[in-house]
Formats: sequence, structure tokens, C-alpha cells
Amino acid sequence: MADHSIGNAHATTLGDMLRASQWASGLTAGELTRVEQGVFEKQVPAGDFVCRKGEPVEHWLGVIDGLLKLTCDLASGKTAALAGIPAGGWFGEGSLLKTEARRYDVIALRDSRIALMRRATFHWLLDHSIAFNRFLLTQLNERLGQFIGQIESDRLHDTDARIARSLTTLFNPVLYPGTGTRLKICQEEIGSLAGISRQRVNLSLKKLEQAGYLSVGYRGVNILDLEGLRRFGG
Repeated sequence: MADHSIGNAHATTLGDMLRASQWASGLTAGELTRVEQGVFEKQVPAGDFVCRKGEPVEHWLGVIDGLLKLTCDLASGKTAALAGIPAGGWFGEGSLLKTEARRYDVIALRDSRIALMRRATFHWLLDHSIAFNRFLLTQLNERLGQFIGQIESDRLHDTDARIARSLTTLFNPVLYPGTGTRLKICQEEIGSLAGISRQRVNLSLKKLEQAGYLSVGYRGVNILDLEGLRRFGG
């Protein structure tokens, strides 16, 4: 699987990404112009940190292109993958709302382009846009459901189900709109998101393919039965 992009269409510029974001659809032209003045782009090479645990949170973050992993270190010395964030996803609103230090690391799994909305712009939107506040309520609710499902999967389900869940979370239409049905992602990236070796990922993908949930190709994974894959993942 050589092609490392996710989804079928990508924003090519920061402005394209902002205008395509679900939260921007309820803004007036004037509000969107002000927001664009408070957002800038950062490029992060594969393997580098986008941000670190313990740092002050000064921005709301979105993925213009690439793939990120949210992780945290456990007392046992192990590292837990919390979530994968593909292109189009925004995250970090909880820390901005609570004005706390960041509680997790964010690592780029591939060369990524990140949108950073300044704290002042984020809070200006909170104060001036009912539509933005409604979006955040939905976003936080979806994120909570995602993490509850992950905890259930990690504690109760086998490796194949964990792989299935790691794939289906990238298809959440609220958190990651526009992903489509083709997932362009390599097995190393799937393993990194699920905390499983590449070799074990390969075995799980073959099992899921034989069950008719997906097909594995040279350039990625085609989802054939998303609802079935979600049920398989718990």
C-alpha cells in the first residue's frame, strides 16, 4: 500500500479546508473572513510531534492533509493510541474550553499540513456564532462516544475487532466528513492507530476481507460493508 492519503478529495489550500469544514457552513461571509485572519498553516514531517503533552493550548487544530495520532504514555511505560485524525478533522476544543495544558501528544504518521486557529479567534466564534456552538456540542458528543467505544473494544474485544474499530472511527461523518468509502492508508499506519504490529494487521485485514467487509488493494482499503464492519468492531 504505497499511497498514504486518506479519502477521495482533499483541500489543496488552507482557505479551501476552512470553507469545506462543517463548522464554517453556518458562518456569515464576514465571520468567515475574520476567522481566516486568525488561522495559519504549519507543515509537520512524518514522525514529528504536532504538539506535546503538558504544553499550553493556544490553538484549535485541523488537518488540511495527512494523518495524525493522538497518544498518551501510561504509568506502565506503554503508549496508548487515543485516536487517529485524518484530513478534514478538527480537535483540541476541549482543552481550549477548559483552559488547561494539553493532556496528550499528537504525532504525524505521515507528512501533514495542519491548520491552527488562534485561541482568540476560537473564543470570538464562541461569543458570536450560535451555529459554531451547536457544532461544538455535536463534536464533543461524537468524540465522547468514540472514546467510550474504544475503551469497550480495548477491554472486551479481540485483535480483529480492534482493527475493525480503528478503521471505522475514521469514517465518522461528523468528526471526519468526506472520507468516502476508500481508505488510502498503509498497514503500518493502521497498526500504529490500533497499537498492533503490521504483521498482525495483515492477518486481521485478510479475515475482514474474507468476511466481505472490505477489500485490500495495493493502494489502500475499500470499505464494502461499513455498518457490518462497525458491528464487527463492537
